[in-house]
Amino acid sequence: MFLQREDFVDKVRIFVKAGDGGDGVVSFRREKYVPKGGPDGGDGGDGGFVILRANLNLSTLLNFKHQKKFVAEDGQNGKGKKQSGKSGKDLIIDVPVGTVVKDAESGEILADLDKPGMMVCVARGGKGGRGNLHFTTSVLRAPRIAEKGDEGESRWLELELKLLADAGLIGFPNVGKSSLIAAMSNAKPKIADYPFTTLIPNLGVVKIDQTHEFLLADIPGLIEKASEGAGLGNLFLRHIERCGVLVHVVDISCSEGRDFLKDYDTIIDELHKYSQKLSEKPQILVANKIDLLDEKQLQERISALEKHANQKVYPVSALLRLNIEVLKKRIFEMVGKSKLSLEKEFIPAFEKPKPVHRKIEEKFDFQIRKTTDGYEIYSQQVENWLSRYSLDQRDAVARFLEILEKNGLSEKLREMGAKDGDTVWIGNHSFEYRE
Repeated sequence: MFLQREDFVDKVRIFVKAGDGGDGVVSFRREKYVPKGGPDGGDGGDGGFVILRANLNLSTLLNFKHQKKFVAEDGQNGKGKKQSGKSGKDLIIDVPVGTVVKDAESGEILADLDKPGMMVCVARGGKGGRGNLHFTTSVLRAPRIAEKGDEGESRWLELELKLLADAGLIGFPNVGKSSLIAAMSNAKPKIADYPFTTLIPNLGVVKIDQTHEFLLADIPGLIEKASEGAGLGNLFLRHIERCGVLVHVVDISCSEGRDFLKDYDTIIDELHKYSQKLSEKPQILVANKIDLLDEKQLQERISALEKHANQKVYPVSALLRLNIEVLKKRIFEMVGKSKLSLEKEFIPAFEKPKPVHRKIEEKFDFQIRKTTDGYEIYSQQVENWLSRYSLDQRDAVARFLEILEKNGLSEKLREMGAKDGDTVWIGNHSFEYRE
């Protein structure tokens, strides 16, 4: 299908949120003839991960134009009888091959999904909390304490699509690239006699025979200072990076009043300025619009171009379909050589990372502030403890107060002037202070 301008989306921002871990449960064995069954609270399930996968069947990021938020499934809470909660289902998001994944805030490149099937985890699910079964000790035989699940990761991502094509047509606007791709492939680009007719890259499949073909991209026309952003050139150059072979097209007839030798130098210079890797890609030099010259003019200009560029020139007429088959076979031959150099590359096996499990330190500092109704204890570490354990559970309260006491709770309250009977607040829970 030929892509219209409004359908071509090559850069988007999306929000991803992995699933939270399920909570562990406080439960005790309750069966007939077992009056004092031990703890049997199961663990919470892990939260689902968010994973991006390169899909060859997608060609743009259009699917993300309307949906910007993606949330994976939470893990389920644990149950009695030592039953763990079910882990949340991973959310796999398909993106086109050639998508570069960045952290939107830091700009860090997280992955370059340039091969079909490549996957990257962009948000890890939270680890499920442990049930009270894990808190049994020789002293605490019937623990009333369980962990809450960890929160899954979340972040804003920037997805940027760099087209993948076997070969890409490059050159100044109006040198006939759209006509050339139309002559060689099944693409039907917009063609007119004014610059910048092509505003998005066009893709076409070029058939050599029943079993051989290659993908050709018509990259929008470049101009001088394209590498600096002139004429949206820096955006167009981004797409050329993924083409295995560059087909450099010049207007040998000078029908637009430009010098074809100068045009050639300008494009080569812009490629070099954009990236060294881009300038070193294999190139095929094509002289288009030969139908507008007589034989003598054509030979003189072809000779001058070959000497200037120090490479063979392929003269064609996209309009009259002259020498098109010769050019197709030459591009196919070059594409084959380009692919051979990539055969050694392999897709690394996707290894799913471990879920998020934030370690909570037992040695930490905290602050106390006097309020109208008592004393409030706070710090990030206190918040971390409150997010891990519920103070509605008897043994969770005892454990947390013991931790705070080891970190100097009573001493700090005395220094603040606390008296017997004063109220001490930890989160939304209150306790009566005693010397």
